[in-house]
Amino acid sequence: MRLIVPLQGVVQGRGGLFVGSLIPCCLFYFLQLYLKRRRSPPPPPDSSDSTTAELPRTSSRSSLFTRGNSSIGRVRVSSRAAPLAKPPDSAYYIGLERVKTDPYDRVSNRDGIIQLGLAESTLCFDLLQRWMSDNLMDSLMMQSDADGGFDVSSIAMYQPFEGLLEVRVAFADFMSRIMGGNVSFDPSNMVITAGGTPAVEVLAFCLADHGNAFLIPSPYYPGFDRDIKFRTGIELIPVHCRSADNFTVTVSALEQALNQARKRGSKVSGILFSNPSNPVGNILSRETLHAILSFAQEKNIHVISDEIFAGSVYGEGKEFVSMAEVAASAAAASSGEFDKSRVHIIYGLSKDLSLPGFRTGVIYSFHEDVISAAKKLMRFSSMPVPVQRILISLLSDTRFIDEYMAAHRQRIRDKHFLFVEGLKQLGIPCAESGGGLYCWVDMSSLLTSYSEKGELELFEKLLSVAKINATPGTACYCIEPGWFRCCFTALADEDIPVIMERIKLLAESSTS
Repeated sequence: MRLIVPLQGVVQGRGGLFVGSLIPCCLFYFLQLYLKRRRSPPPPPDSSDSTTAELPRTSSRSSLFTRGNSSIGRVRVSSRAAPLAKPPDSAYYIGLERVKTDPYDRVSNRDGIIQLGLAESTLCFDLLQRWMSDNLMDSLMMQSDADGGFDVSSIAMYQPFEGLLEVRVAFADFMSRIMGGNVSFDPSNMVITAGGTPAVEVLAFCLADHGNAFLIPSPYYPGFDRDIKFRTGIELIPVHCRSADNFTVTVSALEQALNQARKRGSKVSGILFSNPSNPVGNILSRETLHAILSFAQEKNIHVISDEIFAGSVYGEGKEFVSMAEVAASAAAASSGEFDKSRVHIIYGLSKDLSLPGFRTGVIYSFHEDVISAAKKLMRFSSMPVPVQRILISLLSDTRFIDEYMAAHRQRIRDKHFLFVEGLKQLGIPCAESGGGLYCWVDMSSLLTSYSEKGELELFEKLLSVAKINATPGTACYCIEPGWFRCCFTALADEDIPVIMERIKLLAESSTS
């Protein structure tokens, strides 16, 4: 009241000016004195940094670095990403990583690790080099405006995520051409992707739910584990094939795997396979494809045919048949009763045209909902428009394509002969094959024990002693120990004797 009454007197004109002013001033003075004594002395300024020395240190800034440091751990990533951040446990990826640390070079590092684990080809780079030198800029700057000139907006602006119509038309014609002209492809059933891996993943996403499964004949390409399992949560159930059948899948094996999966409570949504087979290199016959399709129709599940090596068939008398052709003939024979919508094709240019760096893949499906969903998902993995422009010109150049594909097949055939003959001289056989960029090698004679452990020990000896990276069968879910996939289409002819000598020395050291 002593604060209020004198001040009230001043306001009302009745005096109290001195008392009303003195009391608030005294209170403010004592408050400042109290706070000054309680405040910690400021740290001495750092003469090396005059800017930061002038900044006032507030309690909030100091608590930012001291509050709870002893109890808060490192910030975490999601439970989805944590397993992916760990080092690879598959021998396939372990081998690829090891090669990076000491890659072989016939000039600068002849003692390095020779790469036989990656399916890529340099056999026709001379032809690609010539075409690119002559046509690359014209392809990018093709006529794109009303006056017949180049309009930068044609490659700089947003375009359809599923691929330009022109590139889908070019792909449809190219795929029909390399598959013997026995089947035609509809561009409206096609979605262009940024590589084969997105094509596999997006198709899996569209066909199965998290926790569902695909049957897959084994041995199979190890990359499918990452391509499909990582983000979709779909399981792969190996359908084990044996050397007695040249690792060719049978309906009885599919039936057995499906029944076992259902007993475990797994819902099987489809069958996924490679044709030509990867890693074996065998080519599925028309009869086998019809049997697979009939099985899928009976069980009401999808069929996914990975045909990325369709143009890399080199075996004499070997015929490649696309599942699209089989589906079309089945529909015609049944007067439309057969449901083609369960058939889906995966393709790309990383193998047949040796263009993995272009990141080019294709989803082809007879199911309109799959195509519709895939178009929307392509916002995450669409192909750059400049690459599409180049491919329109490249794939439409039928004269070059015919020349390239003939040379591609012949050069694979020649390299395969050299590689397999070299192994034969060492007493090492290979499975019969007619397609792909690799061969399936039986090194069981070099095993210290006929088991998965013995195979992995040989894999490690090949890497560290012989300095060769070959993919072991266990990475491909092969149940017979001793098989290795060896890719040979990135080798020069003079590299093959070097490989054979290294394997020979390893074999001799193992028996001595």
